[in-house]
Amino acid sequence: MTTRRRAEELDQADLLADFREQFVITDPGLLYLDGNSLGRLPKRTIEAVETALHGEWGDRLVRAWPETWIEQPRRIGADLAGLIGAQPDEVLLADQTSINLYKLAVAALRARAPRRTVLTDSGNFPSDSYVLSGAAADAGGSIRIVNTDPVAPSSDAVGALLDDEVALVSMSHVNYKSGALHDMAAVTAAARSAGALSLWDLSHSVGAVPIDLNGAGVDLAVGCTYKYLNGGPGAPAFLFVARHLQEELEQPIHGWWGHADMFAFEGDYHPAPGIDRFAVGTIPVLSMVGAREGIALTAEAGIEAIRTKSMAITSFMTDLFDELPAEFGFIFGSPRDPARRGSHVSLRHPDGYQIAQALIRDDVVPDFRAPDVIRLGAAPLYTRFVDVWDAFARLRTIMESGSYRTFPKARARVT
Repeated sequence: MTTRRRAEELDQADLLADFREQFVITDPGLLYLDGNSLGRLPKRTIEAVETALHGEWGDRLVRAWPETWIEQPRRIGADLAGLIGAQPDEVLLADQTSINLYKLAVAALRARAPRRTVLTDSGNFPSDSYVLSGAAADAGGSIRIVNTDPVAPSSDAVGALLDDEVALVSMSHVNYKSGALHDMAAVTAAARSAGALSLWDLSHSVGAVPIDLNGAGVDLAVGCTYKYLNGGPGAPAFLFVARHLQEELEQPIHGWWGHADMFAFEGDYHPAPGIDRFAVGTIPVLSMVGAREGIALTAEAGIEAIRTKSMAITSFMTDLFDELPAEFGFIFGSPRDPARRGSHVSLRHPDGYQIAQALIRDDVVPDFRAPDVIRLGAAPLYTRFVDVWDAFARLRTIMESGSYRTFPKARARVT
């Protein structure tokens, strides 16, 4: 049996252990395993937001725009670039993930006309599929679905459905349910060889998995900053456009922030040079501060160290899962090879929603994804091995007692 003492020993050897002290943790007894949905609040963010509130908005007022605020999208994007294998002038913080996905999908379809098909996979995040379907329909085309194994997605399956009708291949780097990691380089190479562009959603990998967009030859990417980057609820998203495509692509939402001279107030739209043309409207300044601090904290820890701990702690989860009695009825819903998964593991169960509610009652916070997936996220900067051990101990008690059966089967709006 895997003991709690073993978990304590792993925590003592954890090179990232001190980073936990940099987060607001008001209830030490709460076992928070949902950093893959919303990261914890870094303490430094509180001070940084207060500075922006009082020292910038309160004191400098509109004068803060030229002094500080106007450069935030590009400056913070450049900071993020080092975490995703991009050049500083290839990343921009702007809008939300779905909006960025739409902008880049439409731009890609226009650039590859008369091709009008978008290829995605059955494991893609549903919101992405909605956006891609709409963008393809607007271009007179459609999406084509690769039916891949959610635990073992195959780049060969992607290649088999590529032809001269496909303009864009767009997938999530990490499967939002299973945590399975796509082979970004192989899929991107297959898309390129077929004459299509590639567009990746990094939301479930950025800040937890090393990413090398330039090394993989990726054309386009989007992602959020509120999960492993700890940017805060609703924090702005980011987009990546490879340098060689920036002047070629036409950004479909012609907003004033993407204009070549935004304060000229010209009647006609003229796109800004480079990455700036992919901006649209006024940025959420205070939310940008949270994203900036979360990105900086992640960079300080180092993505390789984060990945090392992520693989170790999700492997610890796997070991604890294997010790659960078979009669509990769980199915392990993630890849068993730690190199093939992101930083969460999935436990599947027919009564998964009721079990997730029982866990929350017992101060274990996972999340649930229909129809039967309980996700347990390991955020390496603050999740401890003892947190994981204690969570599985409480899960065992819940299953042995059957207390989860007292919870409603009907899902609430937020799961």
